[in-house]
Amino acid sequence: MTDIKTLTEKIKKFRDDRDWKQFDNPKDMAISLTLEVAEVLEHFQWKSKEELDVYLRLHKEEVADELADVLHWILLISHDLGIDIGSALIKKLKKNEEKYPIEKSKGRHTKYNKL
Repeated sequence: MTDIKTLTEKIKKFRDDRDWKQFDNPKDMAISLTLEVAEVLEHFQWKSKEELDVYLRLHKEEVADELADVLHWILLISHDLGIDIGSALIKKLKKNEEKYPIEKSKGRHTKYNKL
């Protein structure tokens, strides 16, 4: 498994080698992230659970490519905004642990304000 810093450096190098930083701003990068997430969703749209099970076995690499594109934008945006995304994730998990205590939320999909 490759760490976040190494992945971010590889993405930055890819961008810098092509002189594309000039095109990156938070708004357009957030739009690109959203578009990539939509491409992930396309793989799931209109499929029953049974169809999806078969589809995902046959198209796992394509789904992986789309998820990699999503991660690419998350890492690049967080880098450019000066956000330590690993620390942000840990902090968010702690907030979620408070919102969703095990004794109230285990086995339930109820939103925290309805527990």
